[in-house]
Amino acid sequence: MAVKPKPRTILEPIAESAVDSCSSPIKSLVLSKLSDEQTLIYVGTLSGALLSYSIRHSQSAPAEISFLNRITIPGTGNGVNSIHPVVQIGKIIVHSDGFLFLLDASLAEPAKRVGLFKGVTASCRRVRSHKYGSNLYNDGGSHINHVDSSNLFAVGIGKKLVLAELILSGSLVIMKDIQGFFDGIIITLLWVGDSIFVGTKIGYYLYNCVNGQCELIFSLPDSSSVPRLKLLVRDLRVLLTVDNVGIIVDMAGQPVEGSLVFNEAPDSIREIGNYVVAARDSAVELYHKKMGCCVQRFTVSGDGTGGPCMLADEENESGKLVLVATSLKLICYGKVSGEEQIKDMLRKKSFKEAIFLVEELDSEGEMTKEMLSFIHAQVGFLLLFDLHFKEAVDHFLLSENMQPSELFPFIMRDPNRWTLLVPRNRYWGLHPPPTLLENVIDDGLTAIQRAAFLKKAGVEIAIDDEFLLNPPSSSDLLESAIENMIRYLQACRGRDLAVSVKEGVDTLLMYLYRALNCVEDMERLASSENSCVVEELEALLNDSGHLRTLAFLYAGKGMSAKALAIWRILARNYSSSIYDKDQSVESDLQDPSRHFTSGRETAANEGSKILESSSDQDLVLQHLGWIADINQVLAVQILISEKRENLLSPDEVIAAIDPKKVEILQRYLQWLIEDQDSDDSQYHTAYALLLAKSALEIYEVEISSQDSVIGMPKKEMKVSELGSSSIFESPVRERFQIFLQSSDLYDAEEVLDMIEESELWLEKAILYRKLGRERLVLQILALKLENCEAAEQYCEEIGRPDAYTQLLEMYLDPEDGRDPMFKAAVRLLHNHGEMLDPLQVFKRLSPDMPLQLASNTILRLMRARHHHHRKGQIVHNMSRALYVDASLARLEERSRHVLINEDSICDSCHARLGTKLFAMYPDDTVVCYKCYRRQGESTSVTGRDFQKDSLVKPGWLVTR
Repeated sequence: MAVKPKPRTILEPIAESAVDSCSSPIKSLVLSKLSDEQTLIYVGTLSGALLSYSIRHSQSAPAEISFLNRITIPGTGNGVNSIHPVVQIGKIIVHSDGFLFLLDASLAEPAKRVGLFKGVTASCRRVRSHKYGSNLYNDGGSHINHVDSSNLFAVGIGKKLVLAELILSGSLVIMKDIQGFFDGIIITLLWVGDSIFVGTKIGYYLYNCVNGQCELIFSLPDSSSVPRLKLLVRDLRVLLTVDNVGIIVDMAGQPVEGSLVFNEAPDSIREIGNYVVAARDSAVELYHKKMGCCVQRFTVSGDGTGGPCMLADEENESGKLVLVATSLKLICYGKVSGEEQIKDMLRKKSFKEAIFLVEELDSEGEMTKEMLSFIHAQVGFLLLFDLHFKEAVDHFLLSENMQPSELFPFIMRDPNRWTLLVPRNRYWGLHPPPTLLENVIDDGLTAIQRAAFLKKAGVEIAIDDEFLLNPPSSSDLLESAIENMIRYLQACRGRDLAVSVKEGVDTLLMYLYRALNCVEDMERLASSENSCVVEELEALLNDSGHLRTLAFLYAGKGMSAKALAIWRILARNYSSSIYDKDQSVESDLQDPSRHFTSGRETAANEGSKILESSSDQDLVLQHLGWIADINQVLAVQILISEKRENLLSPDEVIAAIDPKKVEILQRYLQWLIEDQDSDDSQYHTAYALLLAKSALEIYEVEISSQDSVIGMPKKEMKVSELGSSSIFESPVRERFQIFLQSSDLYDAEEVLDMIEESELWLEKAILYRKLGRERLVLQILALKLENCEAAEQYCEEIGRPDAYTQLLEMYLDPEDGRDPMFKAAVRLLHNHGEMLDPLQVFKRLSPDMPLQLASNTILRLMRARHHHHRKGQIVHNMSRALYVDASLARLEERSRHVLINEDSICDSCHARLGTKLFAMYPDDTVVCYKCYRRQGESTSVTGRDFQKDSLVKPGWLVTR
């Protein structure tokens, strides 16, 4: 909702002069601008006198009105009704006593009456408009060319309207005679572009000069006052009065905007800027055209005769003068500049009205962006000292040119690091110099108390009534001030500022966060990209106990050692709290989100972030221990991080890891071997031994807790009971077995020595296989693990028949008092009988083996053996046949005859062969002996190498 302007000074008198009118009331008044510094004034009186004055006004000297000349217009004494200066030709048209008179601009010569016009009731001069056309047509429709629109006049004679032109010779020529359209005597006229507004006692009419149409705008009541027309040049609108109401219409006669309601029907109406000036008797009022309210009212001292005062303006968009005339004096009023008006409002603490005026001037293009920014900042400072902190910051944010450093003195006491950055802008001197917020609040509260005392004493003072009724407390005001300062500095962080100013903004923002104990905001600022000066905040945060914020700042500024020292202290302090003693947090190395629930975990997490990107080996190893005590996953992540530029020394890392932290060492060695492709046998052996030790421990735990686990649902068994850990997803034995199979660089003997007495049979089988102890491998697979498929697969890897024989012997004679494994033996005979010698099988078959169990297998074995023998014979004979066939084909190829005549040429050098020696390749290319020696016997001219790319001709090995 728009703010209703309060009364203020818009016009102020700048010059004054007495009027030699012989106490005759003023009937007409007009201004004629000669130059930027000189304007002529023409005054017409009721007695028929015409006076001329000159007003000179400039910025360097005060305005001054001087009398020029006086002349009497001959007539019956009805007075000078209207005056129309034509500056271009130095003439004046005067309407007086029903006639038009032509005078020179200096009034040096007597008035000449224009004989063409008699009984004139109204007249006006055409106003040029760039928006509307300027072509006129006569009744016959012929076009009137080259018309200077400034010399065109409209003359009302009773009910008739006449259009005339003032030619250079100084006479009026009638251009068009219009009648039959208007009811009543024409009283007032206004010609703008192609539209002529006509006012009579009956109503207002609009005549179009182009199409000759006339429309009634609206009728007037019988008892209405004299109709008046006024062109509002700035908006190109027309004001029509109906008693004390002014209706604004456009050039088509349609009402626009709102109406103006005057206190009384005005005697004279003029325009200046966005205001309409109306005069009634000796009172002059200014109305805002858009708001419709009166913003200034003043009285001009009269002469006691009761005659009205008349007004005149410059009749252009940039006019800044309004002339007020009575029968005794001329007073020239100048428009107060927008800057001065705003300054006056701010002195009266009318902030809303001042901002309304600022916006109005800005929308009209009368205020530069720099001045707009300046005024917003000025209003902000005034509101700040009036303890309206929110509104003050709102205006600061609207000020584009205001620097954040201007508010630094309100936050930090001078002198400080940024004292020299504070611009020494005094603005308009309407507010005290900057001081700390505490002092601003104390002074403001003192002013409120003083105002309350003065108000009780009956003294009016500009103060917020809300503060008088409900005085705020100092603490509430300080909190509000800090919150709004924070809001402003937060907004400034997104601006393009100098580095030093950015440092001040972020550092003082941290000061303010700390003052309100906004821990989350402090940590958010410290952990994000910022320009805080650590030296300014170090002692402050340390003393106030905001160590986390300080640690974030250290980390952001690259002070890793100091940051880690604080996180270590915080982790130790957290560990002593009851809350963290009850925490049980599960972490996963593969989960990058890392959700932590305790203070110790948070400290370890932040410390790990620093160490992951640090290449300082001593620093990493120094803080690895306490992080590992809290979370081994984070410790591993530090060691294997890819964020650092230089890798850590493996030997130093392995030496620094606590031997009790086996899983960390295992994971680090695994990373070295698998991710870094390390081929150092020491690391491979160390990793295998660690896995072996862990596997033995897990196996012992499983054996010892077997009784307690029996009956427990599998889904309720803990991860540790299955042999896995918080670092590794897979169980230890599974990782141990995979590593033993995949690596060839560890010392198998040393690993075997560790587990040889244990029950880790599969692991021992893998190691025996590495060492080539085939029989022990088969014993473990077949007898200990009873994995027939694995045993047979191992025999396939060996590829010798004796391996299958050994396996059969183990099945038939397991030793250790065990019964023979007849089913396994039968399976072996069934799957791989062709690899066994039947004779050896019969020798090793136990007499106790049931015949019905082995008969089918033995029969199949014999048949397979016989089939294998016959198959071998077939293959042998086929191979011999192929050999004989190939030899015969080779012989035929070598004994083939070639016909060479006198036209035969070498396919390589293209020389005629004649009686030369030549050679022919299998692809039928013929070359001379010289080219043959150069090419060789295996490569032809085509480049085909017959040793690598053999040639098979149709008929070879096919027809036979």
